Amino acid sequence: MLEPGRTPSTYAQAGVSVTRGDAFVDRIKKLRSVSLGRIGGFAGGHEIDLAAYRRPVLLSATDGVGTKLLVARELGKYDTVGIDLVAMCVNDLIVCGAKPISFLDYIACGRLNPDVLEDVVKGILTGCEQAGCRLDGGETAELPDMYGPDDIDLAGFCTGIVDADRMLPRTSEIVSGTVVLGAASSGIHSNGFSLARKVIEHTPDYLSTLLTPTRIYVSLLTRLLETGKILAAAHITGGGLYANTARVVPERLRLQLDGEWPVPSIFPAIQEAGHIPDEEMANVFNMGIGLAIFVDPRDAETARAAAGEQLYSIGRIIDG
Repeated sequence: MLEPGRTPSTYAQAGVSVTRGDAFVDRIKKLRSVSLGRIGGFAGGHEIDLAAYRRPVLLSATDGVGTKLLVARELGKYDTVGIDLVAMCVNDLIVCGAKPISFLDYIACGRLNPDVLEDVVKGILTGCEQAGCRLDGGETAELPDMYGPDDIDLAGFCTGIVDADRMLPRTSEIVSGTVVLGAASSGIHSNGFSLARKVIEHTPDYLSTLLTPTRIYVSLLTRLLETGKILAAAHITGGGLYANTARVVPERLRLQLDGEWPVPSIFPAIQEAGHIPDEEMANVFNMGIGLAIFVDPRDAETARAAAGEQLYSIGRIIDG
């Protein structure tokens, strides 16, 4: 019972507006997208046709965008970070052979700004369209005691499906002499931002380049998987080419880089501004290759023909 003379406390006075949150959900419901599922219920989902799968396996991936969001905040530009969020999740699925089918998002903020968050969700929908999956729901949390009024954080969760017999990597078939092809990145993607921001902070031209969205490789790798010739694939994120290819290379083997490919100008700019050694650059950034593809040397041309874009010969697997 409320004591006489005391002012009642409300959720809004604590900094959380349920009304503002409900209004934001209503705005999202009005967005037009083939990738938007039913929003606002307790759970999201859709039917899956299992007839095409002999032994269907569901795979799940989760990731975030990290401090790339601080660049978005500095520039007041949030329309592409949702693409990054989807890319970081679906790329991890497709390199395992799984077709992304369902995406969920979690958005945390200090104060719910409907214009900013609508831009974020529009980017998520764009990413889902590029990946061929659906946004089946999400959670928006207004947390004024944990975040500043202009702070946001993002997390994504994606589910994909693959037949057990078609999962990657096919580790036993990766041997010394296996060829490694690379697909170009769109830039820095969503890794290494703590270092990149430190060395080129407050440089508008570079900051805008840093916001170039992470490339989504689902359509490319789907074409390659249809050939049946792909032994493994690696999404090149934090740790660069060596660390990420090591995830799929058997013990006692290693990647030898001996190829050439275009390196986006943002990387030399970061290296020069921060006086960063070559080895450190290679261990932090993708350096222009966002996807590594492993094939038998006899199947390299088949993969190139199926790709529909240039694949670079970046190296091969050797004993090590």
